[in-house]
Amino acid sequence: MNFFKCFGIKCQVVCCWVLLTGLMVSSAVYANALKSFRVWPSPDETRVVMDLSSEAHFTYFTLSNPARLVVDLKDTTIRTKLPVFVRKSPVLKKIRRSSAPEKGTYRLVFELKKKISPELFTLAPTPKGEYGHRLVVDLPHGSTVHKQKASSANTSKNHLIPPKTIARDVSQFYGTKDIVVAIDAGHGGEDPGSIGPGGHYEKNVTISIAKKVKALIDAIPGMKAVLTRRGDYFVNLNRRSEIARKNKAHLLISIHADAFRTPQPRGASVFVLNTRRANTEIAKWVEDHERQSELLGGAGQVLAKNSNDKNVSQTLLDLQFSHSQKEGYTLATDIIHQLRRVVHMHRSKPVNASLAVLKSPDIPSVLVETGFISNPTEEKLLFQRTHQDKIAQALSKAIVEYFNDNPPEGTLFASRKKAKKHKVHSGEFLSLIAKKYGVSVKQLMVANHLKSTSLRVGQILVIPGNNAAVSLSAVKSQNPVETRTITHKVARGEYLGRIADKYKVSVAAIKRENHLSSNTLRVGQRLKITVTLKDKPVRKHKVHRGEYLGKIASYYRVSIDNLRRVNQLKSDSLRVGQILIIPNR
Repeated sequence: MNFFKCFGIKCQVVCCWVLLTGLMVSSAVYANALKSFRVWPSPDETRVVMDLSSEAHFTYFTLSNPARLVVDLKDTTIRTKLPVFVRKSPVLKKIRRSSAPEKGTYRLVFELKKKISPELFTLAPTPKGEYGHRLVVDLPHGSTVHKQKASSANTSKNHLIPPKTIARDVSQFYGTKDIVVAIDAGHGGEDPGSIGPGGHYEKNVTISIAKKVKALIDAIPGMKAVLTRRGDYFVNLNRRSEIARKNKAHLLISIHADAFRTPQPRGASVFVLNTRRANTEIAKWVEDHERQSELLGGAGQVLAKNSNDKNVSQTLLDLQFSHSQKEGYTLATDIIHQLRRVVHMHRSKPVNASLAVLKSPDIPSVLVETGFISNPTEEKLLFQRTHQDKIAQALSKAIVEYFNDNPPEGTLFASRKKAKKHKVHSGEFLSLIAKKYGVSVKQLMVANHLKSTSLRVGQILVIPGNNAAVSLSAVKSQNPVETRTITHKVARGEYLGRIADKYKVSVAAIKRENHLSSNTLRVGQRLKITVTLKDKPVRKHKVHRGEYLGKIASYYRVSIDNLRRVNQLKSDSLRVGQILIIPNR
């Protein structure tokens, strides 16, 4: 009897030892874990980010008919749901699992809509631990392989191709060309930029201010702005300069928020390219004939094809760079002059720095640090609508001031100072023509001896020169991207995707703002959601006994005038039970 008891105890010990050994072996085999997927479609590429518990060891290959990308993760198990269905991407349909080629390997299949050349790389954890180990998959929307082949083929046949004629926009000859300002919102998508002590991301404040500046610039006759990114996605630093060049931008302004390891530093700064970086970039561009042509127009094409003298190339590019540096410094000085009126300045003069986004030799470029997001007080300010408006106004005024003093040839800004002629076309009227050229209707009537505003098609009008500088104050102030953080209480049956669609934000944005590690929600959970006011759901209010317009306006923090306007009220009298629409501002 004692023998069997002893034998039973030994069996239990042995079983426990075997179980523990099995668990240890299992954890040793699967040293890594795939925790989640994040997908960021952008205009140029779709980025997929895989969050892992440790550094990824992987191999990959592509398949055709149908197009697929296969990624094998070594020693990895999975802690997230598959498949992942992807919307709004022109290249990626779905991410699913497949049979593993060997034990301990997890195979992922990316189902593609067309054949592409993917790029995969790993990222280390961020210093503060906001992100851990990541494996990034970049899926370009264009066929980069064909472009590279075509480019190399053209280069090899350069001696057979006659130089192209120098192209010039027709509007330049008429003096009506717009000044183009490229506005670069720093960071985006997987790159949050600096993160403030309150958890706010730099990428969110940069895109908000950038959109405000764009709206102000677009409202000025003779100017237009382009954004290097229009949403929450990452744009390669070199690509930002290319977008500016593609749109024939006259300058590039990059918007950022500074950070430091201690919370004390505060204030704005403006950076320009230093000479050492300029010399390094010139050397690179001298080696690249295609870049020379892009920079120097027809002259560059002739130079690239008919001259092997690098000294000539060096001199021309050096002149181009020197001009851009000089103009960038002038613009930076104008920006500081305007910014110091509305914010505290960290640096009172332009700062020379070696920054990638400033490296373009042909476009005057500046980088504006709007404040220190690492400073708790400035972090709060940077995310206040009124403070963003002040910064946007200051930047826009500085840009307009710069172009008033330095109008590019062929633009409406330059032609305003010269008398010119305009042929009246069908559908045009005097006030429209006056607005186009930045003059008053009275000036047009006096210059052309008109007794009335009537015009006939084909009539030739003399447009008088206008030496008055364009003023931003003449443009009606507007807040195109007013935002507000609201609290949403999760109701039964709601899930993250549904809530995101309701407020027109991304699931990723809600998860980041609320520090959610999964998509699971509980009924009654409160979520903070930052929405643009134009996308905020319409609110309605039922009038109760004793309520009046002023009380309702005060409760919803809107003006009485806006309540009247939205509800088309002819008086302030209300009736019990009346339904009022509450405006978002």
